[in-house]
Amino acid sequence: MASLAAARTALLYGLAGLGVALLSTAQLQLLLAERLERARISQLGPEVLFQVRLSELALGRLPPATLARLSGLPLRVGERPPSGPGDRSLRAQAALLRQELCRSLRPCPQVLPASGPRRGVWVQLLAPLEPVWLLAPIPPTPAWPPDPWLLLAGLSLGGSVALLLFFALEVQRPLRQLQQALAGVGTASGPLALPGRHGTATVRQLQERFNAMVQRLERIEQERSVMLAGIAHDLKSPLTRLRFRLSLAGLSESDLLQAEADLAALERITRQFLLFAGGSDDEPACAVPLEQLLAETAAGLDQNSLALDLQPLVRVVQPVALGRAVANLIDNARQYGAPPLRLELREAEPPGLGFRIILWDGGTGISAEQWQRALMPFQRLDAARGGQGHCGLGLAIAARVARAHGGLLERLEHHPAGPEAGEGRHFGIALSGRSRSGTAH
Repeated sequence: MASLAAARTALLYGLAGLGVALLSTAQLQLLLAERLERARISQLGPEVLFQVRLSELALGRLPPATLARLSGLPLRVGERPPSGPGDRSLRAQAALLRQELCRSLRPCPQVLPASGPRRGVWVQLLAPLEPVWLLAPIPPTPAWPPDPWLLLAGLSLGGSVALLLFFALEVQRPLRQLQQALAGVGTASGPLALPGRHGTATVRQLQERFNAMVQRLERIEQERSVMLAGIAHDLKSPLTRLRFRLSLAGLSESDLLQAEADLAALERITRQFLLFAGGSDDEPACAVPLEQLLAETAAGLDQNSLALDLQPLVRVVQPVALGRAVANLIDNARQYGAPPLRLELREAEPPGLGFRIILWDGGTGISAEQWQRALMPFQRLDAARGGQGHCGLGLAIAARVARAHGGLLERLEHHPAGPEAGEGRHFGIALSGRSRSGTAH
């Protein structure tokens, strides 16, 4: 099958190259024939001019019939001779010959295509008594076979075009499709298998291996989803039983509160881990008023501890994932930052489909040297050690959500002027993004 497909492909591009070669050879032959006609008329002009002058001198002493019999020149006596439409080449040659004769003869003679078995043109002579016409034969230019050099040039051009088509359609196009598919690896949409079998043997082998990789990734993703769903389901029952048994264990109030805090921390760590491992790629995007989403996320907090400055914006986002990311930022700011806190929502610059969520706090924040480390999963900075229920995934989850929305998570060190702009805030974290579908509805 592979050899048959290769033979069919070679035949297809060979026929395409042969067609281009024939067309280019024909075009070159036409151009060459035109140049040859001009060169032939340039050579024929002086000969016809000599015959015309000689005939006109002889007609002053001899009648046309006697002159034709003695000289052998094809002469015709009478009015305008019958001339058929002739071929286009003959009409062009007649016009060129007339231009050549008019340079030396005054008045300029008429030159007409001749109709009959002999191919040529009629040239009008100056006769004292009646009009006389001289037939100047012009043999046809052979159109075939073409000139060997023209045929070689046409075959070279056809071969070059065939090779260019082969590389463009059988190599470059499949590789471009493979490149676009590889760009989907690791994104929310995921890579798509390449359809069909196109290209050279090596390119087809690359496509087959890429499709095999896509299938393996799909199986791994399915296994991961099943595993995470099972873990999330199986952990709820033991934690519930532990909480129930602690209530019956007769512990002191302080020990019971400590155990409850440990269980809450365990639930939080498990939830953060499952959220980070499972991601939010499967959540559908929809048009959401972002100011309402952020207001609902911060609804459980006291207005005195978190001020809101939200610009009305409607964007196509993953609302659950974005809400969790903002909640993680708020929890980190409350745990490790310092009041006052301020949550801002702005349209990203330049205006368009982007948005920018900024959380300010009064703490010293994370240094620029430690920022990249803080974004790594399971990395807790020294200032965060000892926190309850924190495993170093909050910023990593927020950064992933920002990337899924075409943005990024960045640190800010800015002191806006004026109380309305957030005076007194020393550190900020900005989550930027764009509408997932490209438009806001």
